[in-house]
This record gives sequence, structure tokens and C-alpha cells, in this order.
Amino acid sequence: MAHMKETKLKESIVPDEIKLALIDTKGKVVDGKLIEPFTLNSPGYFEVKGYNVFVSDAPKEHLGIAYVVAQSNSLLMELKTLQNTVLKVIIGSSILMAIIAWILSKLFMKPISQKVEQIERFINDVTHELNTPITALTMATSQALKQESYTQKTLKNISISTKQLYDIYRSLTYLNFSSSKEEGSVINIAESAQKSIVYYQPLCESKRITMDTELEKYIFTIPEAQLQLLFGNLIGNAIKYSPRGSTITLWLKEGVFSIKDEGIGIEHEKQKEIFKRFKRATKYSGGFGVGLSIVKSICDEYGIKIELDSVPNKGTEFRLQFP
Repeated sequence: MAHMKETKLKESIVPDEIKLALIDTKGKVVDGKLIEPFTLNSPGYFEVKGYNVFVSDAPKEHLGIAYVVAQSNSLLMELKTLQNTVLKVIIGSSILMAIIAWILSKLFMKPISQKVEQIERFINDVTHELNTPITALTMATSQALKQESYTQKTLKNISISTKQLYDIYRSLTYLNFSSSKEEGSVINIAESAQKSIVYYQPLCESKRITMDTELEKYIFTIPEAQLQLLFGNLIGNAIKYSPRGSTITLWLKEGVFSIKDEGIGIEHEKQKEIFKRFKRATKYSGGFGVGLSIVKSICDEYGIKIELDSVPNKGTEFRLQFP
């Protein structure tokens, strides 16, 4: 238009990010500027040092202009911005996935970790429990061998330690084979309870504990070994957690067996937990946290209802209601 009207060439209005240059027939810039100089060979679209370059020969040498050159790095900047955005998204997603994976691993591993801790604590507790009777047996037998004679007290210590070992053995055996159901037999519960009382009498005497009993006949069908294990755990715990010189009361009336001690008792918030395996209400006087879980397991298997009343520092009573 400027050529035909012989007017002055007006300045082109283009976006700031685009630079124009008018090149004459001699290849010189007569208006505008080239951001990145290059050798002009022909019109077309290409890149120079990261800049997009468009060369047009549309002027057809009017006003001596052979080419219009447009240069811009806006596409490169857009690509870099997009690249940075994608990189940030990838890094953010990776961090988020790592956090989620860590949280999930914690959630899934927590039960396993707790179980491992329970097993480790159980092994430590069993080891500690075994140490006491084994040490007592070793000392008693060594003393008897050294003196080449034995006293009633030595025999009593050996008997008590042997029974403690046997109790631990019975509990561990039940844990191993509790899935195998034994065939029950018709049993007088009073007679079975009396056997357990006689069995634990030496241990009571060693702590000067009195057992006050009143047992009525009651017939029930259950394996003898499991009933002995049931009574044994309850009586053994009562002796273990009772102070010297106290009394343990046992009675059986109309199918309800009760054992009450004057021991340390169980805090109310812990009473629901003590029947779970590896759970202990206290670290007092040893134990390895399976006795009452065995009691609960046997009661559940044979439909025996178990109740608990306990007051800290006053005592505990367990009641078994046989169906």
C-alpha cells in the first residue's frame, strides 16, 4: 500500500514478544532488528539458537524490501514453562505417592510389628518364668547331692519347681494344639477342682496362703486335661498374685465355681484386655500373658460363662457358670 500510494511506510503493530526486521535486496536490515543474526538464504520457517524465525518474501521488493523477518522465543518459553510444570507435577506426584506408600506401609505393617513385639515379649516372659523353677531345682538337687542326703524341705522345693515347670509346659502345649478338639468325658467338677487344690497345696504352704473350700458335686462333660488346665490357671494366678498369709476362697454350688483371692486386683480399664493372648494386667510376680486367654478359650469352647469382679489392692473373683 505504501509503495502504490507513494507514502511513508508505517510502523507495524505486533506483540512485544515478536520482533520484526525488514531486509532490503542487499540483505541489510533497513527497519527493525534481528535478535539473532543469521544467513538469509530463502523464505521459510526455521529455528536459530532457540528462536523461531519466519521469513516471508511477500513484499516482492516493493520499497526495496525483499524480506520480512519475524523472530520470537515465545514458543521456547512456553515449552520451558510446560516442561517445568510437568517436572513439578512429576516431583509432587512422586512425593505424594511416597507419602501414601509410607502411610500404607505403616498401617499394614503395624499389626505385624505389634505381633512381633508380642512374640518377643512372650519369649522373654517365658524365659523368665522358666528361670525361676529351673534355678530352684538346680539349687535343691545340688544341695542334696552335696550333702548326700535330702530333707523334707528339699523335696518340697523340688516338687514345687517341678509343678511350676509342668504348668508352663501344659500352657505351651495347649497353645500348640488348641485347634485339635479332644473328646469330652463325664466328670464330677468338684473332684477335678479338689485335685487342682491338692496339686497347688505345697505352693500355698510356701507362701502361707490358706485355701478355704466348699465344693458341691456337679456333673459336666469336658476333657479332664482341659478342666485341670482351666482350674490350674485360675488357682495358680490366685496364688501368684496373693500376698503371704492371705486366704483364697473356692466354692462350687449349683454349677457355679468361684475363686476369690485377697491379692493386688485388676484395674477396671484392664479387665477387658486380660483375656486376650499375651496381655497382662501387671508385671507383678511374673507370668507370660497366656493363662487367662487359655481359660477364656476353654470356657468359650464348652459354653462356660465367665465373670470377673476385681478391686485394685483388695482382690479378684472369677466365677465360672457351667451349663
